[in-house]
Amino acid sequence: MVFSSQTFLFAFLPLALLCLLIKYRPVQNALLLMASLLFYAWGEPKNVVLMCLAAGLAWLGGIVEEKLAARGKMKARKAVYLFTVIVILGNLFVFKYLNFFCENLAFLGVSSPDIALPIGISFYTFQILSYVIDLHNGKISVQRNYFYLLMYVSFFPQLIAGPIVRYETIEREILERNTTVSDMAEGFRRFVVGLAKKLLLANQVALVAETIYAGGTAAYGSGMYWLAAVAYAMQIYFDFSGYSDMAIGLGRMFGFHFLENFNYPYISLSVTDFWRRWHISLSTWFRDYVYIPLGGNRTSKAKWLRNILIVWALTGFWHGASWNFVLWGLYYGALLLIEKLWLGKYLEKCPGVIRWLYCAVLVCIGWVMFNLTDFSKMLEALGHMFAFRAATVPQVDVSMVPGLLWMLPAAVACTPIGKKVQLGDGPAATAIKNGVCIVLFAICLMFCISASFNPFIYFRF
Repeated sequence: MVFSSQTFLFAFLPLALLCLLIKYRPVQNALLLMASLLFYAWGEPKNVVLMCLAAGLAWLGGIVEEKLAARGKMKARKAVYLFTVIVILGNLFVFKYLNFFCENLAFLGVSSPDIALPIGISFYTFQILSYVIDLHNGKISVQRNYFYLLMYVSFFPQLIAGPIVRYETIEREILERNTTVSDMAEGFRRFVVGLAKKLLLANQVALVAETIYAGGTAAYGSGMYWLAAVAYAMQIYFDFSGYSDMAIGLGRMFGFHFLENFNYPYISLSVTDFWRRWHISLSTWFRDYVYIPLGGNRTSKAKWLRNILIVWALTGFWHGASWNFVLWGLYYGALLLIEKLWLGKYLEKCPGVIRWLYCAVLVCIGWVMFNLTDFSKMLEALGHMFAFRAATVPQVDVSMVPGLLWMLPAAVACTPIGKKVQLGDGPAATAIKNGVCIVLFAICLMFCISASFNPFIYFRF
C-alpha cells in the first residue's frame, strides 16, 4: 500500500485517524501499532513476522544488556550487543543480498535461492540498528515495552520508505505527545504537498525518461538522452522527497515530529553540498554509525580515504543488490574525495552558475548509473549523452508531451521560491493556506482516481 493509492487515501488513512479519538495513550499506541502492522501486511503478510522478530531481538538484547551492565559484566554485555547487531545485519544480508552473491558465484556452481525482497527492510533494519547502537552507547534508555519498540519500528508513515527515524527523535513522544488542531492542520498541509509532488510531478515527468530509454539510441539523439537524465532526476526527487513530506506530515498529524530528509538538493553548488541536502537521514546515519566509528577524518590520510570509500560503497550497496549501485556509490565517493583534496578550493572561486552547472551535470550522470541496472544499457546511455549526435531515425512520441509540459513547474518546484512567499500566521493567512491545500488535495484525488501509472522507485529498497 502506498500513500498515493486510493486504498490508502479513501480507506486506511480515515480509519487510522480514528485512533486520535482515543486520548488514553497506551490504547492509542496499541491501535496505531495494529494499524501499522495491517499497513505492512497489506503487501507483505508473511514478512510482518520477520520484522516483528527483528524488533524482538533488539528489544530482548537491550533488556539483557541492561541487566548485564547492572552486574558489571561488561564483556558479556558487549558480546550480546555484537550478537544482536550481527544477527540483524545477517537478516538484511539474507533477504536483500544473498541472491546477488549467489548469482555472482554461479561460475562455482552456486545456485540462487531466489529469496523475495521484503518491502522496506533496509529502512526498518537501519532504524532497529540505531536503537541497538545508541542504547549500547548510552545515548537512550532501554525500552522495556516490546510493543512500544515495535510501534517505533513499524509506524506506518515511515515504515516502507523512510525517512530513517532514530529512536532518540521520538523516544519521549511515544508516551508524551500532544496532537493539537494546529498540528493536524500543519501535518495535513505537509501531506498534501508531498502527495502533489508524487502525483502531479514525479509521475508525469517519469513518462519522459521511460519513453526515451525504451526507444533506444536509434530513436533519440544525445539531447534527448540528456533530457531523459534530467527527467529521471526530477522523478526520483519528487518521488522520494514527496514520500518524505507525506511521512513527516502524517507523523505530525499523529503527534510525532520527524526530522527533515531533503533540503532542495538541486540548488547545490558542489557534490559535497548535494549530499548535505539529499536523503539527509541516510547520509547522517552512515556518518554517525560507520564513518565516525571508523575514525572519520581524525586519522591518517590513507585511512581517511579508506573510510570515505567504504562509506560510499556501502551507501551504494544499501540502495540495491546490484553492481550499478556499488558503482554509483563509489562514483560519489571519488567525487567527494576530489572536492575535498583539490577541486573544492577552486570551486569556491567560481561564479555560482558555473558551480551549479558543474554539480547538476555530475548528479545527472550519477542518476543514469542509478537508474539503469543493466550495465550495457547504462554504458550505452552515457556514451550516447557524450556522443553529441542527432538521432538517425528521428521520432516524436506523443506520450511524452504531458511529461514535458510538467517539467517546467517541476523545475520551479526544485527551488525554494515557494518558501519566499510569506503569508503570515493570522486568520486570513491560515484560511488562504487551507483553501489552497483543499484545492490541491482535490486535484491530487482526481489524478489518483484517473491515473493508471503510479510507480514508486524506493519500493525496491
